[in-house]
Amino acid sequence: MAAKFDGLIEAVRYDADGRLVMVRAYERWGSAYSDNLLIDRETLMARLKKRKRFVTGKRVHQLGGTFQVGNTVRLSSSAGQEFVVSGAQTGSRDFLEGVPIF
Repeated sequence: MAAKFDGLIEAVRYDADGRLVMVRAYERWGSAYSDNLLIDRETLMARLKKRKRFVTGKRVHQLGGTFQVGNTVRLSSSAGQEFVVSGAQTGSRDFLEGVPIF
């Protein structure tokens, strides 16, 4: 795990309109990581605006603080609205590429 990040998103939930409702994530607490947490859309967006670095990926089974890291999560704007996207995605909806739905 060479990359430094503040949180890793391993699963996502969207509403019927395709808008992100919440994510299941791990957050870095000092030199360790939390158990999985449920973070709602507003809280995630607030953390991204505070320049917290979130990535997609998953925890490696039985290796505690070791993760397979995917794309960087960021905010994207379109037509005056903000969206949560990962990687090189742009557009007019929330989308975290490769992240399973729970």
